[in-house]
Formats: sequence, C-alpha cells, structure tokens
Amino acid sequence: MHIHPLDPAFPIERQVAIDAAPVVLVNVFTLETADEQMFLQVWQDDAEFMKRQAGFISTQLHRAVGERPTYLNYAVWESTADFRAAFTNPEFRAKLSAYPSSATATPHLFQKVAVPGICVA
Repeated sequence: MHIHPLDPAFPIERQVAIDAAPVVLVNVFTLETADEQMFLQVWQDDAEFMKRQAGFISTQLHRAVGERPTYLNYAVWESTADFRAAFTNPEFRAKLSAYPSSATATPHLFQKVAVPGICVA
C-alpha cells in the first residue's frame, strides 16, 4: 500500500507527535476495482486489531458513490498518544503489506471544532 499525506508539509508521522485529545483519523483509500474484496478483508483485519488497542473509541468505513472503489475510514481515538501506540505497533505495521498494491491511503488526524449554534467540540 502507498501512503500519501493529505498535507505534505505535515504528514501523519508529524501529527502523531503532538499531544491532543480526542482525535479523529480520516483516511481516504483508492484502489483498483479488482482489488476491492481483498482490500475489505484486510481493512476488517486491521479494524479488529485497532479495536483491541487502548484508547480506540470507534470506526466507520464509507464507500464513495460510483463505480471506482474509493473508501473513507473515520476512526475516533481518545488521544494521539493512543493512536500513536497503535499506529507504530510492529504488529500493525506488518499488516500494511497485506493491502493490495493498487491501494493508496491518505491519512490525517483532526479534532472537532465548536461553531456556535451549529456544532460542539
């Protein structure tokens, strides 16, 4: 799997070094149609691993409307420290090679923002 930063000036490797809580991982995956079922199996295996990690709150996978398989994963973590521990875990890092070679991931961490009268942080 190829990993491309959403913001090349501040990739996920730099984001995990900042202490913040809670955080949301947004990860967009693109891949070839022939690799879709393999991708879903590997993603499920990864999600089951992450679900067992300290600080994991939830995850949801979304598929883009249309023919080309594009997925968005939204995962909530108690803190960047918890996400960092899971993301850098050697067992998880080894799992990345199981993704189809056509898969590209674009991960980025976010925090909720309060906008008065619209949403809460």
